[in-house]
Amino acid sequence: MNNKQILIYGAYGYTGELIARQAVAQGLKPILSGRSAAKLQPLANELDLPAIAVSLDDEETLVRTLRDVSVVIHCAGPFSATAEPMMRACIASGTHYQDITGEMAVYQQAHALEAEAKAAGIVLCPGTGFDVIPTDCLAAALHKAMTSATHLTLGFDSDSGLSPGTAKTSIESLGVGGAVRRNGKIEVIPHAALTRKINFGRGEKFAVAIPWGDVATAYYTTEIPNIEVYIPMSPRRAKKMGHLNKFRWLLRMNWVQNWLKGKVDKKVRGPSENKRAEQQTWVWGEVRNDRRGERRVGRVVTANGYDVTVHGSIAVAQHLLGYMGLGGYYTPSKLCGQELVEKLPGSGAIKIGID
Repeated sequence: MNNKQILIYGAYGYTGELIARQAVAQGLKPILSGRSAAKLQPLANELDLPAIAVSLDDEETLVRTLRDVSVVIHCAGPFSATAEPMMRACIASGTHYQDITGEMAVYQQAHALEAEAKAAGIVLCPGTGFDVIPTDCLAAALHKAMTSATHLTLGFDSDSGLSPGTAKTSIESLGVGGAVRRNGKIEVIPHAALTRKINFGRGEKFAVAIPWGDVATAYYTTEIPNIEVYIPMSPRRAKKMGHLNKFRWLLRMNWVQNWLKGKVDKKVRGPSENKRAEQQTWVWGEVRNDRRGERRVGRVVTANGYDVTVHGSIAVAQHLLGYMGLGGYYTPSKLCGQELVEKLPGSGAIKIGID
């Protein structure tokens, strides 16, 4: 690839800035980019990095900018609006694409662009953060342990709060509902429609199915046709969540979405470095073949979601700088191997057993 250069788009956002700072700490010299030159320049000056302001709406300038770039780490949400123009610009410029989204629609769109990415010789790998590196790698390990599995269930128990971007993604799902995969196809289900008790790694907890990205990506990784993803939630909160089903029509309206996202901008802030250091995440998964009466359980403990995103996105970018394989759509484990999560700071080893 061209000049072996990384560009971080959305570098002045909370997570984008964390990635930029860590990249410099690891000896990299990424280009910082985003829509606003005024927001970019102070960080670029502090880190002594080049900065290029470019709008995703300016396709010609964006493609021209990316021709001198090997890998884009796309950090500017909402990805439902920003991912497609950046992916198409990367295809046109011959630049590898990765992002930190957790939005299922983005994974589906990247998968739909498989042929174009392959023809361009570039990789499309969305989800190179907490969404979805840990769960995707665990899904791959579980599938390897039981290749005949017909059902895959994943989940995580985290001390980390939602990032502003993930909070906005969650708001977008309020008007849609939950999601699972059944017989190979994604199905929308009511909020809190599926519950169960799960020991994620620190005791059994009541849990609720959510529309996490692995409903799409884990299928691309494993081809297991039935997939669900859970997080712990109190029964009381789950009941309140279920009440939202009556108002999904209202929660889909633009003015409601904008109002809720505005509250996120005012109230949700990323944690300090010291706070992140105190947080961990327990990731759990289960594969089953009910016809054979077989079941395996897997677990891995990681750092907090922010640090997984920072170190994971940089690890994938460095992998792509030396990448000599075929272009196309990839999940993180398909691109870098299921051991990717184990290599990240704060992560333990994936452990597979019967309970």
